[in-house]
Amino acid sequence: MMMTAEKKRPAGLVAIDREMARQHEDALASFQSNQEVAVKVAASIRRNGRLVLLGMGASHAVARAVEPLYRAQGIDAIALPLSEQLGQPLPLAGKTVIVTSQSGESAEVLRWFAGTGHRAETFGLTLEAASFLSRTVPCLVGAGGTELAFAATRSLTVTFALHLAILAALGEDPAAALAALKAPETVATDAALAALGNVATVVTSGRSLQGVAEALALGLTELSRLPCYSLEGGQLRHGPMEMLGPKIGIVLFRGKDPTADLVTTMATSVVETGAPLVVFDASGMSPVAGAVTLSFKPASGLAAIFAMLPVAQRLMIAVADSRVENAGTPVRTTKITRSE
Repeated sequence: MMMTAEKKRPAGLVAIDREMARQHEDALASFQSNQEVAVKVAASIRRNGRLVLLGMGASHAVARAVEPLYRAQGIDAIALPLSEQLGQPLPLAGKTVIVTSQSGESAEVLRWFAGTGHRAETFGLTLEAASFLSRTVPCLVGAGGTELAFAATRSLTVTFALHLAILAALGEDPAAALAALKAPETVATDAALAALGNVATVVTSGRSLQGVAEALALGLTELSRLPCYSLEGGQLRHGPMEMLGPKIGIVLFRGKDPTADLVTTMATSVVETGAPLVVFDASGMSPVAGAVTLSFKPASGLAAIFAMLPVAQRLMIAVADSRVENAGTPVRTTKITRSE
């Protein structure tokens, strides 16, 4: 009888496993330990009524995810890549600015601060208390220190918790989001992995949860080395539907919010094309026939994000592990991007 050797888990994924194992604990600690600075940031946001969120990579995806949450608080909020602000700057006078950088040391962060003068309304979010960013402006600092694994997992969850502290200081009730962190939902990803097993690319999409879709697409690309990307739901509808078919995997995010019906309509359209479809669903609505549905308790905003994110992380890791020999070890980039 032949025995097949079990594939050894790549070192890069083991490192990610370690980060993910402590992300809920670190996120809760981050929320609790940053109340004082969060109140100062919230006061600035309330005073100005306008907020600009700057970051790169996963930090920008977080900003995209919380952008609508600040808008729901009556804040004129916009998320921009820091590289775009460097090249085509948005005027920042009279606006609160939050710069997010896991390391607090990326090339764009260093260059942007080198060229800015008045910083009274500028704040930072980081995981590294001793970083350039922390030394330069008042920062909310995530618990647990710098993320060592390549693709962002714990850093996403912790940074969302830092935003939760600011949003709570602005008046949002954090109870549902904290409950999602304290009692993570267990949702199997096997069927979703099987659905994406033979695709050449994955496109993620959402409406109010578009930022989470963008975070997943980035992680999928980094780990699987497949060309995965994200399109906001309306943007996917306007032309790119032409690409859909059996080799294009689609992942949709549906929460319990006014955009849920639009996500449902898109899901139905995707199924009709024969494209494999996975739906992360916290809407409380009926599953779409023909889709692989990962069901969560009805939730919106950060409560939905905290529920879905760890499951999305497990799915992206499983996809990568099924495709790449040394998943989690970068071959063309580094954890901290020090060049532009």
